[in-house]
Amino acid sequence: MGESDNGGDRAKRMSVVCWSSDLDRVWPVLILSTTGAASGMEVDIFFTFWGLRVLQRNDKRLTGKNWMQKGESIVDHGGTDHLKLGKIHFAGAGTGMIKKLAKSYNVASPTELLGMAQDLGVRLHPCQMTMDLYGLTKDDFIDGIEPPLGAASYIEMAQESDVNLFI
Repeated sequence: MGESDNGGDRAKRMSVVCWSSDLDRVWPVLILSTTGAASGMEVDIFFTFWGLRVLQRNDKRLTGKNWMQKGESIVDHGGTDHLKLGKIHFAGAGTGMIKKLAKSYNVASPTELLGMAQDLGVRLHPCQMTMDLYGLTKDDFIDGIEPPLGAASYIEMAQESDVNLFI
């Protein structure tokens, strides 16, 4: 639906796919989403595969129903406080260094950015298929997220967006 379809009065829309829980991917997802929302855009983020772990409560360690899902949750600790760099992690040293640099340059943490996103009205959508795959339930996630979506629903949403990002 283009602007000419409704008189040009609708807000611009952005949709983002967050598929990774790497700190260096999550930061751009949240920075671009909050910037878009602060600029008056309607913003939706679809969290799928490892990106779904971003929505997990920071204090929730063990998730899943069977040993494979529980094992995956131990290896991939969810929550914004536990994100690691995709490169130069160096057993935590690289991630710690980047976080320290970010703090010294007043870059908001992913936890702060996720809160800002919610305050700005960014809609956070968990992927239903990934929830099923990992054995996650709504109780594993932070408060204030949208109901789970499937791929077809995300694609429909993306078709109506002016900006689509896959980060």
